[in-house]
Amino acid sequence: MSSAVTSPLHEELGAAYPGLNLLPETCADGIDTFWVARAQLLPLAEALRFHLKKPFTFLYDLTAIDETRREFGFKQPRQDYTLVYLLRSYGRNHDIRLKVALRESDKQAPTVCSVWPNANWYEREVWDLFGIHFQGHPCLRRIMMPTTWQGHPLCKSHPARATEMGQYSLPDDIRDFEQEALRFDPKAWGLEPSGRDEEFMWLNLGPNHPSVHGVFRIMLQLEGEQIVEAIPDIGYHHRGAEKMGERQSWHSYIPYTDRIDYLGGVMNNLPYLMAVEKLAGIQVPERARVIRVMMCEIFRILSHLLFYGTFAQDIGALSPIFYMFVDREKLFGIVEAITGARMHPSWFRIGGVTSDLPQGWDKLILTWLDEMPKRLHDYDKMVMDNALVKQRTVGVGRYDTATAIEWGVTGPGLRATGFDWDLRKKRPYSGYENFDFEVPVAQGGDSYDRCKVRVEEIRQSMRIIRQCVKNMPSGPYKAEHALTTPPVKDRTMQDIDTLIPHFLGVSWGPVIPPGEAMAEVEATKGSNAYYLVSDGSTCSYRTHIRTPSFPHLQMIPVMARGQMISDLIATLGSIDFVMADVDR
Repeated sequence: MSSAVTSPLHEELGAAYPGLNLLPETCADGIDTFWVARAQLLPLAEALRFHLKKPFTFLYDLTAIDETRREFGFKQPRQDYTLVYLLRSYGRNHDIRLKVALRESDKQAPTVCSVWPNANWYEREVWDLFGIHFQGHPCLRRIMMPTTWQGHPLCKSHPARATEMGQYSLPDDIRDFEQEALRFDPKAWGLEPSGRDEEFMWLNLGPNHPSVHGVFRIMLQLEGEQIVEAIPDIGYHHRGAEKMGERQSWHSYIPYTDRIDYLGGVMNNLPYLMAVEKLAGIQVPERARVIRVMMCEIFRILSHLLFYGTFAQDIGALSPIFYMFVDREKLFGIVEAITGARMHPSWFRIGGVTSDLPQGWDKLILTWLDEMPKRLHDYDKMVMDNALVKQRTVGVGRYDTATAIEWGVTGPGLRATGFDWDLRKKRPYSGYENFDFEVPVAQGGDSYDRCKVRVEEIRQSMRIIRQCVKNMPSGPYKAEHALTTPPVKDRTMQDIDTLIPHFLGVSWGPVIPPGEAMAEVEATKGSNAYYLVSDGSTCSYRTHIRTPSFPHLQMIPVMARGQMISDLIATLGSIDFVMADVDR
């Protein structure tokens, strides 16, 4: 690689790492992107993390691309596979993307776990799904697929549909083999017995246990009732959402996004569509942007209300969730009146939303907003002011800001440590800069504060929604652009030159220009992003979903060590995760 990169950051890196050679690439999202030689990856990572005045302390994401069938894109030094690292400096409010080219015959790279500990799970995922080996990784084993799985599913050579896999059968011997593979072997995870023999034991929490909120297992090493070690085991809910994104058209993939964080509704649509719109150069009209904000905040409230009730339920308070479900049902009625569906409306579209707001929508929302503050006040007395709840949660599962960033925590879990970072304020999108609201923060970083932040976020979301209702702009609800879905239909019945493109756009979907783009939103559980690669086709060449719950669960061992089992239940409840958001 030979190129001269002249930028302040490159000058800083040159001083910290003499001899550095970076090759720049321009992407549709505007993120500074550089190719780096594999031999320079680890020294560069250490320079970025430890040797700058404002370091890149946060490994936001790590994934890979199988380039073997790609026609368009950055030709040099692209080879058979590309490793993609997205790094963030909170001090600079700036991101940098690093790329490493690999050959099929030499699919390996050094681990960066010593630099960013949260790289552990990301590297395991890349090895599992792409077969790229990370030298020096502490426990490189499958994380999404069963340990008995053959192949690496996100390689282009791996089938994308069940009909391509051959006839399925499960003979008794294969069934027994698969069952035995699920048995927990502590030595395979690097665990050794510790403590007195009469007090020592292993305990499987899950994969079917109410407190783990889905099909999820935590393998506990106990001394008495105290947790010595906790090993999360995920992948039971993996459905191949990213593989599906590479076989569906840009338009038909929208309903799949609803099912990632299945409590987030249309908020899941937004980062995907924003990434597509960056690739296509589509400007979303102001009315559509405000409608999107309003619906996203409605789903933020719906998600937080469920968290509020189940968090109280996990630690023994059963009444709140029944009351909160009443409020959720009323709000779901409003969602249904506007979109025609409830939990998964798939209502956003490329360039805007499906349809305009129906008559009377504003009265429905304002009535709910007027009733809700008193209900929240009652819930605070039942939960937040409850002495037993405080005894079970204050000081439990505590971590500080530096630890949160080190392990990839975002959203309320990060703000509960006193760190004021909300994407809607720091990097406004979809017009959030036009709204007056506050970012709730707490200082303790414990289970109680994580709940406290979300409760206050409900009130701030109500504040945003009220502004949407009172200041809803007029105008189109969808961009008049050839690549919107469905495309503009004004003249389809007047001339064939308009009818044919409209028919193709509806049946096959739009052809998005070649390029790469990432879009990020402040979702209900933290930072949610879609990284999309287009090869100039009617479907995505690479779809990668960065979800908040994935790194949050990786941090469980840090929070669990030294806890009692009952404290772990409160800690898990305070994280606010769903397994579809983890496993995808």
